[in-house]
Amino acid sequence: MGVRALVGRGASGMENLALIGLSRQIALHRELEVVSNNIANLDTTGFKSDGSVFHEFLMPVARHGGFQGNDQRLSYVHDRATWHNFSNGPIKRTDNPLDVSIDGDAFFVVQTPRGERYTRGGAFQINATGELVTATGDRVLGDGGPIQFQPTDSNVEINPDGSITVRESGNSTSDSPRGKLRLVRFDAVSTLLKDGGAGFRAPDGTAPQAPDARTRVIQGTIEQSNVRPVLEMSRMIELTRTYTQIANLLQQASDHRRGALEKLAEVPA
Repeated sequence: MGVRALVGRGASGMENLALIGLSRQIALHRELEVVSNNIANLDTTGFKSDGSVFHEFLMPVARHGGFQGNDQRLSYVHDRATWHNFSNGPIKRTDNPLDVSIDGDAFFVVQTPRGERYTRGGAFQINATGELVTATGDRVLGDGGPIQFQPTDSNVEINPDGSITVRESGNSTSDSPRGKLRLVRFDAVSTLLKDGGAGFRAPDGTAPQAPDARTRVIQGTIEQSNVRPVLEMSRMIELTRTYTQIANLLQQASDHRRGALEKLAEVPA
């Protein structure tokens, strides 16, 4: 076999190595983005961490033919999907009367400029117009619409069933209702799509259901992010090392190819 044939086969193999390595680097970059976003939301109330799913993709056309007559299809890494971890985060007591967490499989409903969204983040506050809103200013919805307070309201009580009562100015003997938090659940929670830090939206055709009768809310607490910082930091280190190793391997392959081309140039025509 001539030098040109050997170099040709070697160059082809190095091109395949480069393509396979690049596919892995793209997958690693995507996974690193997911891990970085998890770490960035360590302190986001109600945040649900994400994970990545990859699978092997066999090229239907590209093949690698070895010197022994092997004819194998090339295997690449394919970024298939991102999945959401809906496990509950730890509950933190704040004693803030407007902070609420959910004990059960349900979500709060909030009104955003993009439509209704669902969240486990219950760090609420009252805006300048007296509406109950999230930390990002989205209105929290009750069974009858947005929840509205009066300027003279005090002693806000959020009961386990989500009903809200206050003491009005001049009335120290009875409570006045201000609505009831709307809670919903989904039969296929895994189909929800991320929308913002701790928010989710339902795909078209998916309607929320009434929560389980045992679902309750706990005033003066919030559900923290379910991100596990030690695990995510370890994963980030592992991904960075793997990315660097592949980059070094591809650089070596490039150097070998350059050397092969230089040798080919030295061969008399």
